[in-house]
Amino acid sequence: MSDATTGTKTGTPANAEQFLDAHPDLEMFEVILADLAGGLRGKWVARDKLATVLAGELKLPVSSVVFDSWGRDVEEWVFSRGDGDGRCVAEARTLAPVPWSERPMGQLLVSLDREDGSSNPLDPRRVLSQLEARFRAQGLQPVVASEMEFFLLERERDDIGRPVHTQQDSLGGVLGSGQTYGLEAMAEADSFMHGVREACALQDLPIDTLIKESAPSQYEINLIHQPDALLAGDQALLLKRAIRGVARSLERLATFMAKPFGELAGSGMHLHCSVRDNDGRNVFDNGTEQGSELLRHAIAGCLETLPDVMLLLAPTLNSYRRFRPGMHAPMAPCWGYENRTVALRVPAGELSAMRLEHRVAGADGQPHLVIAAVLAGMLYGIERRLEPPPPLTGNAWEQLAPSLPVHWNDALDRFRQSRFIAEYLGAPFQEVYTLLKQQELEEFARHVTPLEYDTSL
Repeated sequence: MSDATTGTKTGTPANAEQFLDAHPDLEMFEVILADLAGGLRGKWVARDKLATVLAGELKLPVSSVVFDSWGRDVEEWVFSRGDGDGRCVAEARTLAPVPWSERPMGQLLVSLDREDGSSNPLDPRRVLSQLEARFRAQGLQPVVASEMEFFLLERERDDIGRPVHTQQDSLGGVLGSGQTYGLEAMAEADSFMHGVREACALQDLPIDTLIKESAPSQYEINLIHQPDALLAGDQALLLKRAIRGVARSLERLATFMAKPFGELAGSGMHLHCSVRDNDGRNVFDNGTEQGSELLRHAIAGCLETLPDVMLLLAPTLNSYRRFRPGMHAPMAPCWGYENRTVALRVPAGELSAMRLEHRVAGADGQPHLVIAAVLAGMLYGIERRLEPPPPLTGNAWEQLAPSLPVHWNDALDRFRQSRFIAEYLGAPFQEVYTLLKQQELEEFARHVTPLEYDTSL
């Protein structure tokens, strides 16, 4: 059984029996829980225990979604709450084999709700689904697609721990250019690309295009848009997992680190977003190339709230290395038609596909939270009928001074104090995510870097 709109398996326990019958070789299942920092947590369960997971009988500590980037508890929060258990709620439409595993494995994505069955405001999937419900209450449905950039690197690092390019010149050094859109460069990575394509087909992840990006060893894979924001978030999360898994099986390393090389372009996660009404009509399309009032309202809301959500779009210390002059990342809230220098671009094309492209987030963002941040801004503007400034033409980097938070601590302060975050994403989420990122920031502050030794020792 499949959903006629998305082509994905619908989430009913009956599908589990059909799935097991179709995959008699699977021995174990990875039960995957997405945490706030972008990590994947969970348990392995035996084949004969899958039914108990689908029945909601698997438990994990509620703190499992609040680990930091190193898998540690957020100490200021966890023990004051007693660290009680939550109940795993399975998303059966994510049942899939894991083709890159050495032994037959399956996977299943879950959310972690409270023990009493109520929604957990700290689970990233719940944060997004509750925001999507606010759209639906107004007769609106977000449509979302993601574009994911990443680097494909050698598995082993060099003698001082730096990553090593897979795309090198004849002397073993990094190329001067990554051969943007280069077909020969793609052919050199054909085993990896075909591996990702085949894995996505098995896992029902609807990839659109596979691209060679501008930096050496850098690529991009795009997903087809979905009229289901939660599904789009799940697919982005599982695409990143598939890319990493296939790379690992080929003795390579795929990284979504925002800026692995200081002198090269970083990796972004661009989101394409539109909105449909109950009749399936794109409400951003009014029959003109300028788009509708609702499109302008959504753009205005995103621009006004962009500083507040920077911590979600750029969640790590490394994220902010993208926001430097000459690195092609937006540094000011601005928009324009068919302009890739702005933060929000309205692409050209069929009017029925009228949408905005949000170009700020790094590839290291947690997909559900990045989508939630963008949709919250859109809804904020739609509800308040905000109007944006005039669209920008020409080079935004030359016309506008940087005005977004381009340092981690500044973004953290803005997020912590934001009434918008509390209203649209929830005060409990705001509190805990602030504590989590504060703990990570303090960890980095304790470490002395090699550059400091070279400068001052």
